[in-house]
Amino acid sequence: MTQPDYLPVFELTRGNQVESVHFGAIAVVDVYGRLVAHYGNPKTVTFLRSSAKPFQLLPFLERGGKSYYGLNQTEIAVMCASHSGTDMHVAVIQGIQSRAGFGEDALQCGVHMPGDEATAEALQQRGEQPTPNRHNCSGKHTGMLAYAQMTGRRYPDLSYLSPQHPIQQEILCTFAEMSALPQDEVELGTDGCSAPNFAIPLYNAAYAYARLCDPEAGQVGPPERASACHQVTGAMMHSPEMIAGPGKFDTRLMQVTRNKLVSKGGAEGYQGIGVMAGVLAPGAPAIGIAFKISDGDERGKIRSAVALEILRQLGVLSQNELLELKNFGPVFEVRNWRELLVGQGRPDFILEHDS
Repeated sequence: MTQPDYLPVFELTRGNQVESVHFGAIAVVDVYGRLVAHYGNPKTVTFLRSSAKPFQLLPFLERGGKSYYGLNQTEIAVMCASHSGTDMHVAVIQGIQSRAGFGEDALQCGVHMPGDEATAEALQQRGEQPTPNRHNCSGKHTGMLAYAQMTGRRYPDLSYLSPQHPIQQEILCTFAEMSALPQDEVELGTDGCSAPNFAIPLYNAAYAYARLCDPEAGQVGPPERASACHQVTGAMMHSPEMIAGPGKFDTRLMQVTRNKLVSKGGAEGYQGIGVMAGVLAPGAPAIGIAFKISDGDERGKIRSAVALEILRQLGVLSQNELLELKNFGPVFEVRNWRELLVGQGRPDFILEHDS
């Protein structure tokens, strides 16, 4: 009998009874392409959603975007982000747009309320409607437009989000190369923000994250690409508050682990993590982690707990780091509306380590 792609990864209890079970698939790959560990089918094909953002920025940086616009690490980080729409995030994005010569009216990401509850409440109290810069993908879109401006390829008759636009063609090519896949094996879809998105096997996504963290060992291509990879990981670790926002998982994980890893979640239960070389042990290679919660995990609570359990089993996190992140898991309490303890959430998997 063929093993299913997804296996049980997390369960929620009520009293002494398991009430619900979430399924998932996990791949852990080192920078040399070796499958280090897995659970479920590591070749499961699924969309990265926003976990692709660090790779979508690479062509812009590879072509000199940092020096052209005088970008700092905070600005690079927000272009890799699914930020929560705070005033801090908006101010950084506006600074990039000002130098690039366009405003938020050029963004085609759409509009939604900020993910940061305090910011959303403040807007409502002021009777203010959110604008495109509050959208969690506005940094990515600002980066795409700034790249188009820099290269003189605005193509007014062709949206910068069209898969046929030269900018999107470069992004697809770079992503395929980082993932060690032929370009025609990357399945295209449209993301929630209307940009092209990519579906590939979890193995290849994890491999791409490992290579992002150590581009020299991963032989990612020309020196310009290696430099772009370092710019992305350096910015994400330097300014984790840009990547998600106050109290959000990706931000807290990178704040607590302090230059050990990069973390970027995506919609529908996707998570990508890259662990820097030398973290697991002196001389240890960089590793990439990619996993998917099959039911989409709308609130992201299961994904965060599973991520911590993977990192715990791999030995990436110290006990002190786990303690600082305990609000996210890997085990958490389930409480009702009166705050009575009624059950718990807990991981339900053991990684299979590959020789």
